[in-house]
Amino acid sequence: MKAALQIAILAAGEGKRMRSAIPKVLHPLAGRPLLGHVIETARSLEPRAICIVYGSDDGELERRFPDRDLQWSRQDPPAGTGDALRCALTRLPEDGVTLVLFGADPLAREQTLRQVVKCAQENALSLLTVELDDPSAYGRIIRDSSGAVTAIVEYKDASATQRAIREINTGVMAAPTAAFSRWLTQIGNRNASREYYLTDSVALAVKEGTAVVATRAGSVMETLGVNSQRDLAQIERLYQRARAEQLLDAGVRLADPDRIDVRGDLGCGKDVSIDIGCIFVGEVSLGDNVAIASYCVLRDVSVGPGTVIAPFSHLEGVRIGARCSVGPYTRIRPGTTLADEVHLGNFVEIKASAIGVSSKVNHLSYVGDTTVGHDVNVGAGTIVCNYDGAYKHRTVIEDDVHIGSDTQLVAPVTIGRGATIGAGTTVWKDVPGESLVLNEKTQIARENWKRPTKG
Repeated sequence: MKAALQIAILAAGEGKRMRSAIPKVLHPLAGRPLLGHVIETARSLEPRAICIVYGSDDGELERRFPDRDLQWSRQDPPAGTGDALRCALTRLPEDGVTLVLFGADPLAREQTLRQVVKCAQENALSLLTVELDDPSAYGRIIRDSSGAVTAIVEYKDASATQRAIREINTGVMAAPTAAFSRWLTQIGNRNASREYYLTDSVALAVKEGTAVVATRAGSVMETLGVNSQRDLAQIERLYQRARAEQLLDAGVRLADPDRIDVRGDLGCGKDVSIDIGCIFVGEVSLGDNVAIASYCVLRDVSVGPGTVIAPFSHLEGVRIGARCSVGPYTRIRPGTTLADEVHLGNFVEIKASAIGVSSKVNHLSYVGDTTVGHDVNVGAGTIVCNYDGAYKHRTVIEDDVHIGSDTQLVAPVTIGRGATIGAGTTVWKDVPGESLVLNEKTQIARENWKRPTKG
C-alpha cells in the first residue's frame, strides 16, 4: 500500500524584491494569485491534508483562501525553508509522505509532481531538478562519480567549481514524513544567510544511507518561480503563450498568439476567430463561428454561434444568443441577456436588461433595467432613465416598438406593442400599443438674427 500523501506549501517569504505591500504569493498570474495556482495543483494530487506556511501578513493569505481543506501554520520571523517545513509538520500527520511546494512557484505540472511523490513513497528523498543554461543564483545539485546525488549547495556557499554546475534544485522535494522530522532536528544555520536550509536534508539522507532520487522536470517553464516583478512578467507571458498554443491546437484562429490574455477558462467551438489584444476573464464560452475583433474584454460571458463582437467592446456577466452583432465600442454590463440576432452598435451601454430577438440598439444609447421585446428598434441617443436617486426602476418595451432618436424613457414605464415614439420625446407615462407618442413642440425661426460678436 502506498504511503498517504500530505503537502506543505511554503508561502512565508517576504518578497522584498517585488517592492510591493502585497504579499508575494498574492500577486496575480493570469488573473489569479500565484498561491491559487499552487493550491489547485496540490489538490489535483488528492492529498489527505494541505498546510500552508505563512509569515507576517496579518492573516491576509488565510482570508483570501478560507477553504476548509487548508490548514495554516505561521513562521515568524522567517528563518529559512527548513524552519518553514518544521512549522508545517506541526499541523500535519506524523506518518505518510510529505511533498514540499512553494507558494510563488505556480507552474509545476501534476504529472511531474506525481513522479516526485512516487519516489518518496518508495522511501527515498525525492527531488525535482532542472538543467539551466544560466543557473544564476540557484542551489546546485552535487553528484558523486557514479552520478548519485550527494548534496545541494546553495549558491552563496558554493565554490567556483560548484557554481559551474548547470543542474539546479527547484526546491520541490518529497520524503517520508518521519525522515523529514528526523533531519530537521539536525539542520543548523551556520551558513551565509544564517538560515535553516531544507536542502541540507540531502546530505543528511546520504549520511544515513537513504536513497536520494532526482526527477528532471519536463520543461524549464514548470520550475520557474517569482521573486520580482520582472519574474512575474516573464512567467505571465510564458503562461499566456502556452494557453494560446492550446487554443491553436484546438482549432481556434488567433491573429497573434502573443497578443491574447486568458485569465480564467476559455472554451471555444469550431471556427472561432480571435483578433489581437483580447482579454478573457473568468468563465467565457464562444460558440461555433464566433468572431471576436481586436481589443475586446469578455468577463464571464457566453456567446452563441455566429455572433460577431466588433472592436473595443467590453462585456461582463452577459449571455449572448446566436448571430448577434455587438460593437464597436459597446459596453454590456452584468445581468444582461441578448436573444438571437440582436444588434448593438457604437457607444451603446446595456445594463441588467433582456433584449429580444432581432431587436436593435445601434447608436449612442443607454438601456438599463429594461425588458425589450422582439423586433424593437431603439433610435440613436435614447436614454432609459432608470434611477430616481434612491431606487432603480424597470422599463418594459414590448414587441415591434420603434423609438425615435433623442428619446428619454422615465422608469417605471411600459411601452405597448407596436407603439411608435417620436424623436425627441420624453416618455413618463405608460404608452398604449399601436399608438404614436410625441411631445408637441413649436419651431420658431427668427429671420435676420445675428449671433453676438466680440467687440
